[in-house]
Amino acid sequence: MNLREGVIIAVNKPYGMSSFGALARVRYLLSQHVGYKVKIGHAGTLDPLATGVLVLCTGKATKRIESLQEHTKQYLATLQLGATTPSYDREHNIDARFETSHITREMIDTTLLQFTGNIMQVPPAYSACKVNGDRAYELQRKGRVVELQAKPIRIDEILLEDFDAGQMTLRIRVTCGKGTYIRALARDIGSALGSGAYLLSLCRTRSGSISLDDCIDFDRFPEWIAENEIE
Repeated sequence: MNLREGVIIAVNKPYGMSSFGALARVRYLLSQHVGYKVKIGHAGTLDPLATGVLVLCTGKATKRIESLQEHTKQYLATLQLGATTPSYDREHNIDARFETSHITREMIDTTLLQFTGNIMQVPPAYSACKVNGDRAYELQRKGRVVELQAKPIRIDEILLEDFDAGQMTLRIRVTCGKGTYIRALARDIGSALGSGAYLLSLCRTRSGSISLDDCIDFDRFPEWIAENEIE
C-alpha cells in the first residue's frame, strides 16, 4: 500500500486518548517505517473518554475526509440516570443528583422515540465547537461561560439494549448523522426523563461501512505495519 497515493486505515481508538493523540501516534509509527513524514487526517473526532472506530486517511485520500465525515455513524452508549456532570460524561464530577423512582422501562421506550428523526441539539459546552475562533472547551476551562446555539442533527434509530432498574443505567445503540453529540443526547434524554443523565461509556461501533471488526487494535499497530507491505 502506498501512503502517498492514499490509504484509509481504521483503528480502534483506546479509552483516555484524544483522536489527535491517536492520529499522531499512527503518523509517527508510519513515518518511522517509510522514512518520510506521512500526511494523515481523521474523518470524525471521538472524545478522549470514548473508544471505537477512528477512520484515518493518508496522502491523497485526505481529500476524501469531508465525504467520509458525512457517513452515518453508530454508537453504543451507557447512560447513568439520576445525576449530571458539567461535561455530560465522566470527565467531570457529578454536579447534581435527581430522583429516579418514577422511571420505568415503558417510560424510557416512549422517551427515546422523541429523539429520532431530524431534531435540534445544543452541543456540549465542553466540546471542540468554535466560539469566535476559540474552542468552547478551552473557554470553559478558563472559567468563561459558553452558550452554544442548537444545531440540526439526524438520528435514524435509538435501540434500548438494556435497562438496569437497580443501578439506574441504560444502554442504547444510536444510529445517527454527522454532528451528533451522544453526550448531549444523554443530557437531553435525562432531562426528558426528569432525572438527569450522563455518559458512563461510549463506543463508536460503525462509521459508514467500517465496523469495529474492520479496525486495527491500537496497541497492535506496530505489528500491523510489520505484517503489511507499506511504502
